Amino acid sequence: MHNMKKLILSVFIFTFGFATAAHAQQVNTLFTKQLPEAPGKEIEVITVNYAPGAVDAIHRHDAHAVVYVLDGEVEMQVRGGMLQRLGPGQVFYESPEDVHTVSRNTSKTKPAKFVVFFIKNEGAPILTPIH
Repeated sequence: MHNMKKLILSVFIFTFGFATAAHAQQVNTLFTKQLPEAPGKEIEVITVNYAPGAVDAIHRHDAHAVVYVLDGEVEMQVRGGMLQRLGPGQVFYESPEDVHTVSRNTSKTKPAKFVVFFIKNEGAPILTPIH
């Protein structure tokens, strides 16, 4: 019976954790266009809205990515790089080789919003989770 309680509790925490993470950010694709000058490449532009306190899991983009902060304040870091705190009008760059280790809204009470410009292989996903 004790093991069953632990199992139910684990399933609840696992499910609730994913439900919370799913609502922590909203991603909208604004634009995608093939680049004729670079066959096999495309540009994709998205907006990301972080809820207060939102944190992303470690991931990579397999793309050149330029983040431009519109509202709020975020922290970003790639493996081996310095932690950067960014506000409106500030920019963050990731190369295709970078692993994005920190991406979070610094505020527990205010949302944050940023635009990301990707140059990537045509049809490739914009994000690959790192386990």
